[in-house]
Amino acid sequence: MTPCVAALRRHPIKSHGRQRVHSADLEVGGTFPWDRRWAVAHEKSEADGSAWAPPAKFSRCAKSPSLMAIEAFFNEASGRILLTHPERPDFAFDPDGDQDGFLAWVRPLTPVGRAASVRLVRLEGRGMTDTDFPSISLVNLASNDAVGQILGQELSAERWRANIHLSGLKAWEEVDWIGRRMRIGEAELVAREAIVRCRATEANPLTGDRDAETLVALEALCGCREFGVYAEVVAPGRITVSDPVVLL
Repeated sequence: MTPCVAALRRHPIKSHGRQRVHSADLEVGGTFPWDRRWAVAHEKSEADGSAWAPPAKFSRCAKSPSLMAIEAFFNEASGRILLTHPERPDFAFDPDGDQDGFLAWVRPLTPVGRAASVRLVRLEGRGMTDTDFPSISLVNLASNDAVGQILGQELSAERWRANIHLSGLKAWEEVDWIGRRMRIGEAELVAREAIVRCRATEANPLTGDRDAETLVALEALCGCREFGVYAEVVAPGRITVSDPVVLL
């Protein structure tokens, strides 16, 4: 079976919701369009959007698992985002203009004792990815199934919060892609490094409850906490769901 794109996702606000998309126009040296365009700094962070900052500077699912159940629907024409969550009313807002409303909406999803969210920041020119270089994340659905088999439960691939979901591969085949160039649709990417995972992946994307020991399973399967790869765009172009993936 030829490897192909099974799904595409963007996460307009880092750790605060996912959105299904059918296609995306990738640019050289760029992140996935509108992915992690905003991030939520907490009260112990000095991050202000003037430069890239590491994940620990932001409110995230690893510390607040309930955030995993957010879905975010960004309207590019209006600049507004609709947020949904099973425990909160739907909330639509302009992330550049209504920070107070957003902070009030998300506050109940932060566990007692955790640093409170205090501001939305936006990094011009790229998304606030976990890597200091502009990256796009890829996961292999067969590898996701392998983790689920170890745990004895079905796992949603949304746990990994990746941009590109791949099908038609053998489990863990993507591990051998590091340093390789690939063509996806019209674009070309190079797999740069493996993604080291955190406790965010333990949370159920539907409920926000921790219900799967994904890190224990990864340690058992491969002796590490790596799952998926970060890639860098080296030739521009459009990618679309069902596009073939060809190693060059």
